[in-house]
Amino acid sequence: MLTQDPLTTPDLAEAIARTQNYLLARQTPEGYWWANLESNVTITAEVILLHKIWGTDTTRPLEKAKTYLLQEQRPHGGWELFYGDGGDLSTSVEAYMALRLLGVPSCDPALQRAKSFILARGGISKTRIFTKFHLALIGCYGWRGIPSIPPALMLLPDQAPVTIYEMSSWARGSTVPLLIVFDQQPVYPQGINLDELYTEGTQRQYALPRRGDWTDLFVWLDDAMKLAADLNLMPLREEGLKAAEKWVLERQEATGDWGGIIPAMLNSMLALRALNYNVADPIVERGLRAIDNFAVETETIYWVQPCVSPVWDTALVLRSLVDSGLAPDHPALVRGAQWLIDRQILDYGDWAVKNRSGKPGAWAFEFDNRFYPDVDDTAVVVMALDGVQTPFEPLKQQAIARAVEWIATMQCRPGGWAAFDLDNDQDWLNEIPYGDLRAMIDPNTADVTARVLEMVGRLSKTGSSPPGDLPLSTTAINRAIAYLEREQEPEGCWFGRWGVNYIYGTSGVLTALALIAPQAQQRAIAQGAAWLVSCQNADGGWGETCHSYNDPSLKGQGNSTPSQTAWALLGLMAAGQATGTYAKTALKRGVTYLLRSQQTDGSWNEPEFTGTGFPCHFYLNYHYYRLHFPLTALGRYQQIGLQAAN
Repeated sequence: MLTQDPLTTPDLAEAIARTQNYLLARQTPEGYWWANLESNVTITAEVILLHKIWGTDTTRPLEKAKTYLLQEQRPHGGWELFYGDGGDLSTSVEAYMALRLLGVPSCDPALQRAKSFILARGGISKTRIFTKFHLALIGCYGWRGIPSIPPALMLLPDQAPVTIYEMSSWARGSTVPLLIVFDQQPVYPQGINLDELYTEGTQRQYALPRRGDWTDLFVWLDDAMKLAADLNLMPLREEGLKAAEKWVLERQEATGDWGGIIPAMLNSMLALRALNYNVADPIVERGLRAIDNFAVETETIYWVQPCVSPVWDTALVLRSLVDSGLAPDHPALVRGAQWLIDRQILDYGDWAVKNRSGKPGAWAFEFDNRFYPDVDDTAVVVMALDGVQTPFEPLKQQAIARAVEWIATMQCRPGGWAAFDLDNDQDWLNEIPYGDLRAMIDPNTADVTARVLEMVGRLSKTGSSPPGDLPLSTTAINRAIAYLEREQEPEGCWFGRWGVNYIYGTSGVLTALALIAPQAQQRAIAQGAAWLVSCQNADGGWGETCHSYNDPSLKGQGNSTPSQTAWALLGLMAAGQATGTYAKTALKRGVTYLLRSQQTDGSWNEPEFTGTGFPCHFYLNYHYYRLHFPLTALGRYQQIGLQAAN
């Protein structure tokens, strides 16, 4: 237990050294860092279903998957969307389905508890569309209750009001293969039914829900498309199916991946199955191996990650090691920088459909994802590389220049940046019945915009950009700042699209504004800092529940976590540097929380999910967030320690 000011004792330096050593010991021989990326159990459940459909279940350790699913069931009988959420209906139905597929009888006590949980929340009929879709594949739900997607969507010209490129990259990669599956409506019986999970019994109607507002137009349109399909009157159906098949095949990586995310990979494999591809086809074999590469197997359990994050992990770890005082030319940092440079994507991807001026030079999140690099990863990699001193500086600077030029061309009309695409903001797409996750688009967001401005500020500060010249034009920067001004909430905080939630968004924006416009944005910075101070917990840390996406009154509220505490500290330190006034007490209490909660090996425990996939619907636990973010915060606190203490 600390009894002295953490600024004036060796505890801070020792804590930093412990985490540095912990991370350095985990660098791979190739130079990268990579930790598990955890989500809810639906990913594993859907992989089990896929293997049952393909007949490849006996060659995977699915008995361990059964152990994993039973282990993740909570005392109330359900399964969670995120840690501590009280249980989620759709997640629980998919876990139940998977256990039945693995031979667990419905009379099993675990499934009896799950059944009670599910029925109390409305049963299968109240689940999300994608849960119903997976049940339809095995005859446990009717295809009439699944939205129609006309294959002719593939043939719409670029100037049409909507094309597949108006969907977010993740929606596009998942939807194109589903054009095939939804058209074919295959059923692969597995010898089970889930009638016990319907509150209506056997007299149920498979119909899309109506809201009683203008969105019911989509339901009427769906009825018309179903009638046209029944009468074999769907225009350009065969041509659309062929175009969808071609698109799917073209976007498979040499490693077998599609889009670097499990939903796109699973749906693509389902499309191939619906088209009667053989399990021995090299395309299928590569796809199955790619899914296997996302799996985590221990002596007792087997589960599947929704994605893998080596580029993201490596860049953020590099930044934390430099910010915490490791020599910029340390061999481990140089190896990490070289690995990142080798991962730069020099091919055109889907982003180029709407961005006709940009040239390749970005990074993706995963090992292999040529078609979908993203702005957030690219900006973080640029800052990580900029902080490392290498023997190959010209090569590094060329990589940085390519990346910054690409980012500059990705600025959206409102002035901010999105994750993967340019001006991907047709919000009405979230209202179609198929889009009940409300994740059909990828509009610009405050957190990604802040990352870009932070990158610009860091490069300018370190002199990596030409003297007197910023990587982005003054006009572009001013547009981005104006966008952030509009996005600030009345309380002073900012929404976090990719991290939970307002603490994440506020930290990022404060860090950016403190670098790019410290004088002009004094008021906005002070308001953001005051909000962070206002939501500090009694234990000195910060935390925010994922429920804040559903209920904004929960902004900044939740159990303290290491990553969210680190975000708040980073935001407050940036604000202090910009305004000259540090929230000294809040900073010291936050640092003390991190020091007291650190484990002896230099790590922190964090079961909470602080990463966001789709707000309200899908969350992530990055197993390195609990390490590199606290290390970055402690390192920066050490750097400004005397200034903050005086």
